[in-house]
Amino acid sequence: MTRAEWKKVLVVEKILDGHMTNAEGAAALGLGVRQVIRLKKKYVEEGGAQALAHGNRGRKPKHAIPEEVKDHVVELYTTTYHGSNNCHFAELLEEHESIKLSTPSVRRILLSKGIKQAKPRRRKKAHQPRQRKPQAGMLWQIDATPYAWLEDRAPSFTLHAAIDDATGTVVGAVFRPTECREGYSLVMMQGIPEYGVPLGLYSDKHTIFRSPHETLSLEQELAGETKPLSDFGKAMAELHIEHIKALSPQAKGRIERLWGTFQDRLVIELRLLGVKTIEEANEALPKLLEKHNRKFAVQPKQAESAYMEPDPSVKLEHVFTARKYRKLGHGNTLSYNGKVYTFAKPCKFRFDARATVEVRETLTGEVLVWHHGQAIALKETEKPVRDPATPTKKAEPAPPRKPAANHPWRLAWSPKQLQRNTNFAPGQVT
Repeated sequence: MTRAEWKKVLVVEKILDGHMTNAEGAAALGLGVRQVIRLKKKYVEEGGAQALAHGNRGRKPKHAIPEEVKDHVVELYTTTYHGSNNCHFAELLEEHESIKLSTPSVRRILLSKGIKQAKPRRRKKAHQPRQRKPQAGMLWQIDATPYAWLEDRAPSFTLHAAIDDATGTVVGAVFRPTECREGYSLVMMQGIPEYGVPLGLYSDKHTIFRSPHETLSLEQELAGETKPLSDFGKAMAELHIEHIKALSPQAKGRIERLWGTFQDRLVIELRLLGVKTIEEANEALPKLLEKHNRKFAVQPKQAESAYMEPDPSVKLEHVFTARKYRKLGHGNTLSYNGKVYTFAKPCKFRFDARATVEVRETLTGEVLVWHHGQAIALKETEKPVRDPATPTKKAEPAPPRKPAANHPWRLAWSPKQLQRNTNFAPGQVT
């Protein structure tokens, strides 16, 4: 019996012994007089103190989870869903096993078998978090993280992703072997056609995003020089996206917390799908992102979107490229990465001899010349090959020539010497 039930027993016994009135007992228990009278009657008719105990004590509730279900849940966790947190495990049970349990119920079942949550709950931070942007598309945060996404089924590789700051929507993601410009470019090429061009992009200070020589001296600033941009930075400038570089990981906490969620959930989802390679992981990623966004994305404070409509004439595959400058040689040829290229078709532009042109290489390996906002296709041509059997002759030096006696080099400056060397008459010298 509980302490409150024992208190009722003592009060009822004092009333029956004549030491308290019904009104005094009701005041002591905080009940009405009629309720005290019913307790007295129950005590007398049903045999003492045990009659005042709760009637359901010792009985199993009708809505209690059967032991068979509990054992099945524990077995599923230890064999198939191990490593998942309680909330994710409850979702997976409903999705894959048609077992609908609340997160607290799952937690109690696992704790009763001595199974604790794989990762501790994230505690609330003492500092005030930065407020979300009010409109979708005002700011994207982009980053990459290496992790054993396929556990021991494949080597570790890197996930590149971008998240909208206002809604928490993951706008694009891709797996790559390492952190690279191609991975970030693919993320942007996924998100822009789907959502639009964001106003700003928040990243770290990796050299993919900035040039290592972007710090200008005072003399360079006074001379009007601008900061050099990386290939990715040039793409952002071409799309008119403000590129902001964070000074610390905490500054872009939205995407840093996303990595914790993905490392907790994505690993389990990829395991359940039987993914074993990075190619299979990229194929499964779009559906997993849709599932993630349905659960975690929120509504922005303002319904109006800040996304800019992408220009239909701009091809993103021509924007997110590697960029170099080359000089045109004879026959409009240029050298790039050890290969010689020329125009694939007659070009409508006229280039001067030895003109400097911008060469862009797309993510698919296509090489083109970018001129006045237009892409000029190139084709690879063969280098001139010399016949090794024909020896190259070096130019022989010219034979020495002895100037004549009357050569100007032999003429002296004095009139007497000039007359003697040229046998001119004195009157002939002018």
